[in-house]
Formats: sequence, structure tokens, C-alpha cells
Amino acid sequence: MTSPEELLGQVADRDSFIAFVEALAAERAEAAEIERANPQAYMVDGAHGWENARIDAFLKAALIYFEPGPYRRPESEPSWRMFAEFLWCGKIIE
Repeated sequence: MTSPEELLGQVADRDSFIAFVEALAAERAEAAEIERANPQAYMVDGAHGWENARIDAFLKAALIYFEPGPYRRPESEPSWRMFAEFLWCGKIIE
């Protein structure tokens, strides 16, 4: 299975966005299983680089995509890629 990180760079349309989101969801589910099996090892950071396991933290981190800084994209019109990058930020930003 292709990783969400690999698929992120390929998002260009609806179908590639859906493939990215499916891979991201599968990776989070796998990370949750790993974290439950060994909670002591994942007290600070989550498995597979997941910084945010709760939806509120995930969405707050994803919103950083729209703030000025290294994650901000100059796009004024939404795109499938922008939606994917928004979700990716929810995973990686603490």
C-alpha cells in the first residue's frame, strides 16, 4: 500500500484526493493499534509520525496551514491538493 506521504504529492483531482484520505485514515487506524499495544512508547508522539490523535487537536493543527508561515500556500482558489495539504498538517503539526 502506498503511504499517505507519497500520495500527497500526487493529489491533483477528486480520485487522487480520495486515495490520499483513505491511506491517511488507514495509517491513523494502524497507528492507534500500535499505540494501544505499547502506550509507554507513545506517550509524547504517536506512531507513524502522528502528532494529533484527537479530532480537536487534529483540526487545530490543520488550520495552521492557513496561517502565515512555512505551511501557507498562496492559493486563493481551493484545490484538491490544498485540501490534502490541510489534512496532512493535522497529522504532522503539534
